[in-house]
Amino acid sequence: MIRDLLLAEHSKAQCNRIVKYVGTNQQRFDELFQLFLSDEYRVVQRAAWPVSYAVIAHPALIQKHFTRLIKNLEKPGIHTAVKRNSIRLLQEIPVPKRYHGKLMDICFSYIATPAEAIAVKAFSLTVLQNLSDQYPEIIPEIKLLIEENYDRETPAFKSRAKQFLQKIAKKKKL
Repeated sequence: MIRDLLLAEHSKAQCNRIVKYVGTNQQRFDELFQLFLSDEYRVVQRAAWPVSYAVIAHPALIQKHFTRLIKNLEKPGIHTAVKRNSIRLLQEIPVPKRYHGKLMDICFSYIATPAEAIAVKAFSLTVLQNLSDQYPEIIPEIKLLIEENYDRETPAFKSRAKQFLQKIAKKKKL
């Protein structure tokens, strides 16, 4: 059922239909997530968007899949849609502590890679900003990455970078 919906159309409206169909149903989400991890390029690409929106709407759905989500991000050559939507959802939900280290490594790597898609970099910066509340020792490394890459980045990245730097400046004043 979900596979057919994914292949029928790739649009925001179709994404919303799939997210609505999944709702809070763990079994339906499991089916969608399995398609997201499959080897079918088009299916994976199209499943990424509704996976992220379903998780943002209902974070509990991803809990049993966290290990597979993080391992998927570590695979070389994954589609940009997979990275973008995975990191998008991870910036919006609480991440279990046992994944913090791996997730930080992944996000730092994405930001440091010049050819990485801008949305992946911007979302990664937000994930790191969220984690910096618990791990203030990563702040200097984040600042260094921002400074090293700022001039060649897009306005989207620069906007996120400014937000991060302003947040850090406010904390220092407190």
